[in-house]
Amino acid sequence: MNPIIDTHTHLDSFHRKGLLHNALEAAANADVFRMVTVGTDLDDWDLYAEMAETNPRRIDYTVGIHPCSVEENWEAAADKIEAYWDRAKRPVALGEIGLDRFHLPKDAAEAAAVLERQRAAFAKQLEIAKRLDAPVVIHSRGAFEECVEMIDASGVDWSRVVFHCFSEGPGEMKQLMDRGGFGSFTGIITFKNAEAIREAAKLQGLERLLIETDAPYLAPMPHRGKPNEPAYLRHTADYCAGIFGVDNAVFAKRTTENAKAFYGLG
Repeated sequence: MNPIIDTHTHLDSFHRKGLLHNALEAAANADVFRMVTVGTDLDDWDLYAEMAETNPRRIDYTVGIHPCSVEENWEAAADKIEAYWDRAKRPVALGEIGLDRFHLPKDAAEAAAVLERQRAAFAKQLEIAKRLDAPVVIHSRGAFEECVEMIDASGVDWSRVVFHCFSEGPGEMKQLMDRGGFGSFTGIITFKNAEAIREAAKLQGLERLLIETDAPYLAPMPHRGKPNEPAYLRHTADYCAGIFGVDNAVFAKRTTENAKAFYGLG
């Protein structure tokens, strides 16, 4: 097999179930030799920092407040982000941050209030990322145009921005490419009804492609509907090699180089 990097996973779920060792062993057996575990709120940042310090050649981590984790006291959490860049094992990015309309409350007034908090938290974290000159991992669900507008306004270097779990089409991908940004693709790309996503990936091209699991979510075929894990990135990688018409080894080498370059992995 050919070594690949899972550029976006959530290892806290495996840790809580006592399955982290199993997940890491399965990943190693699938030659997923490295992974970036992505922060979503204050509750997982220390856990991920410790994982990365314990497994320095296998696990890297990010810190950030996911839009669905933005509570009324979000500012207190945001004030703690920069301190992680003072640690010996620093985060490789700030994220995942952004906007999520899909999970808003049904009540219109309540939804407006939640979205306003999301926007404020997103703007603040973009400001921090710009100050740190850190890569940024974007969560955008039902809010692509708004996210693009806010990143434009922030002055963040677009070449350091990745829209994780890219689930839009070629038109949106062109908007990212025109700005120098990236899209990262999950197991959704293997689904039968995901032709627009496959077209977006092909438009971005193998030279800029990033792949991820977003485990424990979005397992690729043939595991769709089951809990995902980093080992399953192998299915996505081999499927995507077919999309691009290249040997699996060529695909693995190129996407690994892309991941290392984007996150600054040594």
